[in-house]
Formats: sequence, structure tokens, C-alpha cells
Amino acid sequence: MSEQTREEDGRAARRVVVVGAGMAGVQTAVALREQGFDGTVLVVGAEPHQPYDRPPLSKAVLLGKAEHSAFDVDFESLDVELRLGSEALGVRPADHELDTESGPVPYDVLVLATGAEPIRLPGAEGVPGVHLLRTLDDAERLRPVLAARHDIVVVGAGWIGAEFATAAREAGCAVTVVEAADRPLAGALPADVAAAMTAWYADSGAELRTGTRVRRVEPGAVLLDDGTRLPADAVVVGIGARPATAWLTGSGIELGPHGEVVADAGLRTSLPDVYAVGDCASFPSGRYGERLLVHHWDNALQGPRTVAANILGTAGGEAPAVYDPVPYFWSEQFGRFVQYVGHHSGADTTLWRGDPAGPAWTVCWLRDDRLVALLAVGRPRDLAQGRRLIESGTPVDPELVVDPQRPLKTATA
Repeated sequence: MSEQTREEDGRAARRVVVVGAGMAGVQTAVALREQGFDGTVLVVGAEPHQPYDRPPLSKAVLLGKAEHSAFDVDFESLDVELRLGSEALGVRPADHELDTESGPVPYDVLVLATGAEPIRLPGAEGVPGVHLLRTLDDAERLRPVLAARHDIVVVGAGWIGAEFATAAREAGCAVTVVEAADRPLAGALPADVAAAMTAWYADSGAELRTGTRVRRVEPGAVLLDDGTRLPADAVVVGIGARPATAWLTGSGIELGPHGEVVADAGLRTSLPDVYAVGDCASFPSGRYGERLLVHHWDNALQGPRTVAANILGTAGGEAPAVYDPVPYFWSEQFGRFVQYVGHHSGADTTLWRGDPAGPAWTVCWLRDDRLVALLAVGRPRDLAQGRRLIESGTPVDPELVVDPQRPLKTATA
């Protein structure tokens, strides 16, 4: 295979195969062409649909305001081949081949971009009316449910649960959100920050039941551990996601404790000629001093540029590009625009800008005198300025940071 597909310059005829046709996979193909790669690029996707963006699924597509969210990418002009509706089954690194439903695919370089898959609620599979919200097909199945203004139970008050509850209330549905933890977003934010968001549910007309577990899901109802029976024309499960990597078992590719592909600082895996990017991979962060597994859109957008640079740099003998981003994501829920940047686990100080009971406020996390993370609710300027402070590592003055009237960029020490 390699004799047929490689030319002596090591670059022109190389064949890059990208597994996954979501944001990370598509952007890898785009970045390769933008950076001058002139070999073959093949994107293999499990879904039959034209590659599409996921964030609109819980918003415009779900509410019927858009029919799809296909990427605005001209694959033909980029000379990128798509092989859709073909699930990846395994990798045989000794042969440099990817096994798929439609047969083996040879590669010179393989990029793993299979994203994450939703965690299913035990005992709920096969029960009529139980839904996930991850794919275009999921959104299309849920759209008529919202249009009929059904009674809906959402299991999980994380980011996706809150966004779906927001859309369901906008559609006029009766919504009850059931969360096993004592607060929404328990796995993402500290208790005092998440507590400030609890009132958003009631304000929107949704009922939030925290500290409550689902005992059983039946057709038309959800039975809780406390014996409560909730009527449910539909049940939407949003209890998290895990890297979609089960198909890599036995490949020799190192997986981490969450099932993610363990990538190095250049997003290379434990096998030669194999990279991993997006939701399916973790990477070491020099900035934060720990390995990060980031399940957000911006990571899937930014990481491919590093992958492409290293694929081209390998042929040219250049030093590897390093991926060390400041993570970022946003969420639209209950009439509020929520943005988060950075990583707060190593912070030693939490500062508030504004009243969390109001419509707009910000939380800043510091380590020593440097900003390491920021959550902005309705304050996009704080987010933009805070992101620059995190990236630059500029020391800040805590007494100036807490003044919501002061531009954050001027709160430096």
C-alpha cells in the first residue's frame, strides 16, 4: 500500500483518512487543505447525512426554525472525499488499514475524530418515548414531540438538559427536569455558582427536582425513587457523554480512564501515524498542569489546526506544533447567554462581578494573582477581555476585578 500511495517527497501522495464527520473531522480536512496538504483526504462518517454542526440541534433544528445545520464547506472544491453511512469498526496499525462497514480503508496517516456518544439511562432502552439528543435524527424525532406540546421529563440538569428544557418551554411543553445531584450542572461548576442558576428553571416555568433518581421509565410515565410518578409523553435523557472509542478496543491505541484516546501535546496517539482530536481525545495542558478532556465545540474547531500542522510538519522535519488552548464554550438557556473560558479546578480564589440574582453577572477564578477561568452570564465583554487575560497570564488586582462597572481588562495589578 505505502509503495503505491507515497511519493519520494513523503508528502504529495500521502493519504490522510479522517474517522468522524463532525466538527473535528471536517475541520481537520479543511485545515489540511488550508495549510497546503496536497495528498488524498478522505473523511469517513457513520451517519448518512451531509456533515453537520451539532449546537443548532438543541435550538433552531429542534424548534423547526431550521431544517438542518449542514456545514458550509465545499468538499468538492477542496478535493475532500466523503464516505458517509460507513461506521468504523477497528484499526489494524500493522497494515495501516481502517476497517469499516464498507470494507478496509488504507491510510498513511489516520485521524481519530469520532467525538462522544450520549450515556444511556439504564433500563430505559427500548421503552417507547425515550429520546437522546445528539444527532440530527434525534432532533428530527423530537421536533414533533415539541410541536404537540407534550408533557416532557428531562433526566439530567447538565448543559444539554438545560438547553433542551429551554427549547421545550419555548415550544409550550410542560417540563420536569430530574437531577440526581443536589443542583444543576453539578459535574461542571462549583456548588455556589451552580446554585445561582437553580432559579432559572422555575422562572421559565420548568419544574426542577434535584437530589432525585429515576427508578424506572414506563410508557407514558417516569417513576422516581421517592415513589413519585411523573406523567411523560416523552422522556429526554441528558446524563452526560463518553468518548466514542469502544471500536478501538484491541487496536493498541492507548485509552484513558474515561475511555478517551490518550494524545500527546501534538495530538498524536500512542501509535505512529495516528492522531486524535476533539471530544474523543484528552491532551496534556502545560497551561493548567493536567490532562484535559474537553467535550465542547471550540475544542473540535481549534484542535484540527494543530493536527494538520503536525501532519505536514512530519514530512518536512519541522518541530511538532503544540496544542495548549484556553478551553471555551457557551450555552443558551432560559433566556440567558452563558459563556465559560479556562479551567477552574486549580483555582484558589473565586470572585464575583455583579449580583447572581440579576440578569448579568460574572464569576472569576484566580490562581495566585492570575485569572485561570471565567463564567459570564450576559456579559460577553467580560468573557472576551477575560480570555485575553488568561491567555497572556497577566496578573490582576482582586479588588478591581470585583467591580462590575470596571472593564475587566483594566483590572490588572
